[in-house]
Amino acid sequence: MTVTDGAPGGVLEPVIAAQVRHYRAELGLSAAELAARTGLSKAMISRIESATTSCSLTTLQRLAEGLRVPVTALFRGSDSDREASFTKAGQGSVSVRSGTQHGHQYRMLGVLKDVPDAIEPTLVTLTDASNVFPLFQHPGTEFLYMLEGSMVYGHGGYEYEMEPGDSLLLDGEAPHGPVELRELPIRFLAIRDR
Repeated sequence: MTVTDGAPGGVLEPVIAAQVRHYRAELGLSAAELAARTGLSKAMISRIESATTSCSLTTLQRLAEGLRVPVTALFRGSDSDREASFTKAGQGSVSVRSGTQHGHQYRMLGVLKDVPDAIEPTLVTLTDASNVFPLFQHPGTEFLYMLEGSMVYGHGGYEYEMEPGDSLLLDGEAPHGPVELRELPIRFLAIRDR
């Protein structure tokens, strides 16, 4: 292990320090008690918890065993800067698609711009202004989950009577879309991969 003047400068040391402090406090252990459990010195525990040293793999393993957690628990939070998309109820951007001209509303429920092949969850609303329209075709798969109303949904040569709670997973290459709108308004969740 390497001891330096001040923090080692890596991103993992402060994360490991915080996790060791957290799990030690959770177990009600003093630094001296953790040192005794792990075979490390109390001074080493102090340097680890103040992020002024980098731990070897062996030291990490001893800490994890002494804290009774998996080694990976000591790294929790080190990879926390990932893209996320949060949408409040009733919010989300309304997108224009080919069905929009037929009175269908598409509300995007989240978008991850920097994640390749991310899914695209959309809340689709069909009202009395909606019409049946030509079927869609696109690469990838699509998952539909009925929330309200009822309709007949076509996919390839098949038709599915969909009511709240029903779901349909389909290959987007085959022609698909609403064939008959039975009970309005109709709302369903459409999740499509890009």
